[in-house]
Amino acid sequence: MSLERLPSLMETLKIHGLWANKNLGQHFLLDLNITDKIARLAAPLGGVNVAEIGPGPGGLTRAIIQNGGHVLAIEMDERFLAPLDDITRASGQLTVLSANGLKTDIAAEFKKLGQDTREIKIISNLPYNVGTKMLINWLTADPLFWTQAVLMFQKEVAQRIVAAPGDNAYGRLAILTQSICRAHIAFEVPAKDFTPPPKVDSAVVVLDPLPLESRFTNLKLLGEVTMAAFGQRRKMLRVSLKSIAKKYGVAPIEWCEACDIDPQKRPETLHVTDFQRLTSWLPHR
Repeated sequence: MSLERLPSLMETLKIHGLWANKNLGQHFLLDLNITDKIARLAAPLGGVNVAEIGPGPGGLTRAIIQNGGHVLAIEMDERFLAPLDDITRASGQLTVLSANGLKTDIAAEFKKLGQDTREIKIISNLPYNVGTKMLINWLTADPLFWTQAVLMFQKEVAQRIVAAPGDNAYGRLAILTQSICRAHIAFEVPAKDFTPPPKVDSAVVVLDPLPLESRFTNLKLLGEVTMAAFGQRRKMLRVSLKSIAKKYGVAPIEWCEACDIDPQKRPETLHVTDFQRLTSWLPHR
C-alpha cells in the first residue's frame, strides 16, 4: 500500500466516525495543497526527523512524509490512532506516540527510537488552546534540540510572535521568541479552510534558531522582566518595573539608567536587546 491509495482525509473521518473535539482545540486542515505548502516550508526534508504535535487524521503528516520526512507524531486523542496506523503501514516513515505533546521530551523520544538527533524539525498545526505554551517550552529547552520549526497558530498569536517594537501586538512573546530565533509569517490560512471552521483565521510561522552565540540564554529571568513590564504596558518603565525591581532590591529608575534606557519610556517602545540588557544587569547589580 502507498499513501496515494489511502482514502481521502474526508473519507478517513467518515470511515472512523471522527469529529473535531473543541475542548482539545481541534480544527482539521483537509486541503492537501495547503498541507503540502506547509511541509515544503521546512524543505529539504529527505531523511530528516520531524516531530508533529496533534496530527489528527494525518493530513499534514502525509504531506511531510511525501516530502521525505520521517515523522514522530504525538497524539493524545486515541481516536486518531487507527487512521495514523494506516499511514504508518502505507509509508514506513511514521511512528505514533500516544501522549500529551506538552509533556513530551521530543529529543528523548527520538533517541529511544535510535534516531540521529542532530537535526530535528517541528512541523505542526498546533492545537489553539496550548500552542503558545508549547512554543515557550521549545524556546526554553536546554539544550535547544530543534533546528527549525514550522508552526500554525491563531493569526493573533502569530502576529504576537513576529511583532516589532511599536506594534500593537509587541510584547513578552515576541521578545522571548526573538531572543532565540528569527521568526516570520510565511502565509495566512483563512478559517474557511478548516473543518470545522474556527472563529478566527490562522497563520503559519517559520522559526529558525539564531547562531548559538547570538541566543539570549536566561529566558526565565527575561520572562519575569517582560511580564512585569507588559503587565502595565501603558505605564512608563519607572512604574511598570516597580514590582520586579522590588523583588531584586533595586530602584527602577537607577536600574534603567544603568542600562542606558530612559525610565520614562513605555515598554512597547523598547527593542528586544533593551530587555536583554535589563535582564542581564540584575544578577550583576
